[in-house]
Amino acid sequence: MSAPLIEAIGLSKTFPGKGVFHKGKPVQAVKHIDASVSRGEALGVVGESGSGKSTLGRLMLGLMPVTEGTVRFDGKPVTGGSRAEWRAARKRMQIVFQDPYGSLDPRRRVGDQIADGIGIHGILPRAQRGARVAELLAKVGLDPAHAARFPHEFSGGQRQRIGIARALSTGPEFLVADEPVSALDVSIQAQVIQLLGDLRRDLGLAMMFISHDLPVVANLCDRVIVMYLGKVMEEGTAREIFARPIHPYTRALLSATPMLDPAKRSQRILLQGDPPSPSNPPSGCVFRTRCAHARDACAEVVPELRPFGDGASRVACIRAEEIS
Repeated sequence: MSAPLIEAIGLSKTFPGKGVFHKGKPVQAVKHIDASVSRGEALGVVGESGSGKSTLGRLMLGLMPVTEGTVRFDGKPVTGGSRAEWRAARKRMQIVFQDPYGSLDPRRRVGDQIADGIGIHGILPRAQRGARVAELLAKVGLDPAHAARFPHEFSGGQRQRIGIARALSTGPEFLVADEPVSALDVSIQAQVIQLLGDLRRDLGLAMMFISHDLPVVANLCDRVIVMYLGKVMEEGTAREIFARPIHPYTRALLSATPMLDPAKRSQRILLQGDPPSPSNPPSGCVFRTRCAHARDACAEVVPELRPFGDGASRVACIRAEEIS
């Protein structure tokens, strides 16, 4: 694999605890994560709601401060850097948000919103921005004349295309797609996924694709990391993860994927109980309280993410060899 374009090293994020459920205890949303994306590569990030997927994406983009660890972009650390260093890096990395309704300002024309990044980073003079906006709208499958419209005049799928056009306005090399189709009708989801795949190929984008839709991740991504309660349980190529999952949590996620072909359906693995509170995670392996393979040692040892088999995959499970 080529050198990473963006890399997280030992990344952690802790939020102060608030509310009756957390009783003032700090909430560790992401804990000691190593992740990287190479140029032109698509990394899928999967896991249940609350596993830390979106937090990881925002930390890598610098949209929230890290508690611990380092983010390196194109070989240079950006965490702890000056505002000028972050500004230069942000021009090269962008995000497509989950909510196509809330991510656009309803009071402004969409063309002006797409042009914001172009103006902020001084990419083009004002006289040339209209042509660039028209080009971007056409690239995402919309009529350039739509630049004069307001967000409420578009459907959800069209708004997400506008969000993608805005993300592309600065010519980024790295794109975080945070659940980009979960708020859309099923009939529209495939179109947006196809658009992201085409853009990735045509523009050579590195992409972090955050999703709970495992079949989409299998088709779109080169590698996958599986997260649970802020930690990575398993990492590997999409082919290996979906063909031969190792970690019990990965197996449970894949067993819940709907399959139309009865011959391809696996036996459903039902996890017991709800995920633990991130303000009070279990000792040892954070998944042990819901794992059918857990033993006493799982409560005592924090499993490291380590190579498994031929080294193409990594897994955080002390019993991986026994249960595989």
